[in-house]
Amino acid sequence: MDALYPRLLVADFDTAVRFWTEALRDLLGIEPVKVIAAAGYANWDLGGEAVLVLYARETIARAIGTEGLPSAAPAQDGAMLVLRVDDVDSAARCLGGHGAAVLAEPQDRPEWGPGLRTAHLRTPDGTLVELQSY
Repeated sequence: MDALYPRLLVADFDTAVRFWTEALRDLLGIEPVKVIAAAGYANWDLGGEAVLVLYARETIARAIGTEGLPSAAPAQDGAMLVLRVDDVDSAARCLGGHGAAVLAEPQDRPEWGPGLRTAHLRTPDGTLVELQSY
């Protein structure tokens, strides 16, 4: 049983699947376990445990009865996917090569924690990602 794993609710499922398939292949050497386009569902595992799940936002909205509400409002981000990596600079270049926009270049952040280095990117589907090493 997976104790915890991120499930991203994405507005553009096809774009998100393409990005994460290429990015996770390069970062972790893994392929999707399954992609069910009709259901708007995709997942990746590593060592038998879930690493990431994508779900089409519209599918979940229908399931919980919120499809009539606005999908997004202009605002600051409300969530972020954090990935611990061995080399922030290399991982940022990798994700950037797959179309993620670099919002904050790799930098040391001693004020956030000893030995912490981070970079912040936005994936093509709009997900805010923090890469970190420590």
